[in-house]
Amino acid sequence: MARRNDKRDILVATAAGLFWRRGFTVTSLAHIAAESGIPLGNIYYYFKTKAELARGVADIFVAETEDMLTAIVEADQDPRKRLLLLIEKLSHSLKSRVENGCPIALGIRDFRHESPEAAERAAEVFSLLIGFIGRELGRTGVRPSAALGTARNALAEWQGGIMLAHGLKDATVLAESFRRMERLLVPMRG
Repeated sequence: MARRNDKRDILVATAAGLFWRRGFTVTSLAHIAAESGIPLGNIYYYFKTKAELARGVADIFVAETEDMLTAIVEADQDPRKRLLLLIEKLSHSLKSRVENGCPIALGIRDFRHESPEAAERAAEVFSLLIGFIGRELGRTGVRPSAALGTARNALAEWQGGIMLAHGLKDATVLAESFRRMERLLVPMRG
């Protein structure tokens, strides 16, 4: 049985938090070592470059999203309830998104230059969410092309709400975005 590598996990989690709060460019491996309590020399055992560490962070984004979507699918069979549950789960991070923005969007932007692979991997989160929303809308009888467009609109609403709420430091802006997402995704009771 393979053993989890706790130090590697700690380094990736620490990097994720620092990249989100401070930014990828200004966060050094020394910052990550200091915050994690793992000596700088040990970091190089797990990650030769900060770009490799960015890939680990992007993998966390994807894994957490996959886990969330799996939990939603297992929680209920009704597509409308699944969509509401998705919005509810996304809204749990309202406060941190207002404070720091979206870690996924920031990762995509910040990783693109030094670690294009990590940027592409982080962007998979948006594809996963669009695919999930589109499939669930399709299960309600929405045509595939309309479901895809609506899914993209919902994600744009969420991301735009995060950006505006973060810029204005106003949680009500993001809360309003979640309500618009609900009206966009769930009232299709045809």
